[in-house]
Amino acid sequence: MKPSVPHKASKDAGIFYWISPSPVGRLLLVGNSAGLQGLQFQDGVHPLDIQPMWTQSREPFHTVLAQLKEYFDGSRTRFQIALNLQGTPFQCQVWKALQSIPYGRTVSYGKIAHQIGSPKASRAVGAANGQNPVSIIVPCHRVIGSNGKLVGYGGGLPIKTALLALEQSRD
Repeated sequence: MKPSVPHKASKDAGIFYWISPSPVGRLLLVGNSAGLQGLQFQDGVHPLDIQPMWTQSREPFHTVLAQLKEYFDGSRTRFQIALNLQGTPFQCQVWKALQSIPYGRTVSYGKIAHQIGSPKASRAVGAANGQNPVSIIVPCHRVIGSNGKLVGYGGGLPIKTALLALEQSRD
């Protein structure tokens, strides 16, 4: 996954947003014609500020919203959504690895570090995991500490716990 080049704002390539309710609180979706750029927990620890140049519209997120509904009702275990992730090459490599974690399973930061060929980079993997801009769809909630305990989550540990419980109850 290569980092995307940011798009200049125009009528055709503007940034859109939508806030949607979910079982884990309000979700802020952000994206453009190239794909989803952000999915943030607005009721979590680090809500994202809506930028004045963004346009509020539900329409660009029709597919995302439908697949999130299926995820929360237990009928979807993998997402098929165009993503427009922007990050360093290392971050993009970690985010791609996160997408390979099976539904309802967890792995450690160390395992992801081994998977991407950087076995000593557990802390860097943790930092990249923490910068994941598209929570749930890029399932950073499935990464746990090497001791098996839940550690850190941008939306807060209660949301991480709820997402893992949802998946493991249907696995």
